[in-house]
Amino acid sequence: MTTLKKLFVYAVLFISLGLIGYISFAYYVPYSEGVRSGELIKISNKGYLVKTWEGEISQGISGAQIFNFSVEGKNQEIINQLKEYQGNYVKVDYIERYRTFFWWGDTRYFITKVEKENSPHFNINSNENN
Repeated sequence: MTTLKKLFVYAVLFISLGLIGYISFAYYVPYSEGVRSGELIKISNKGYLVKTWEGEISQGISGAQIFNFSVEGKNQEIINQLKEYQGNYVKVDYIERYRTFFWWGDTRYFITKVEKENSPHFNINSNENN
């Protein structure tokens, strides 16, 4: 092999390993983890080339605070729960990634767990004395 061919092979190998390392870091190392709650107002499967699951949670009465999130396609149980809870008050656990790619979803927030909750806006406590 000539020196130019060796240099080309090493450059391609270096760039490939760097790209694999970057994508692995973005996927496996979360930036943050947390919990959010609100009214589930949207869950949809969208995209032209790659379909991703996206959703929105309203965190205020007027809908002024919207939390946009994505769900990985492999989490079919979470997707089914979100479809079932549409229009209800939910609590979701999520991870925030450093970065996203078009085949993962539109946002950096990915839902890992969902639970149906009672709305605090319409919660009537029968034990309160008036």
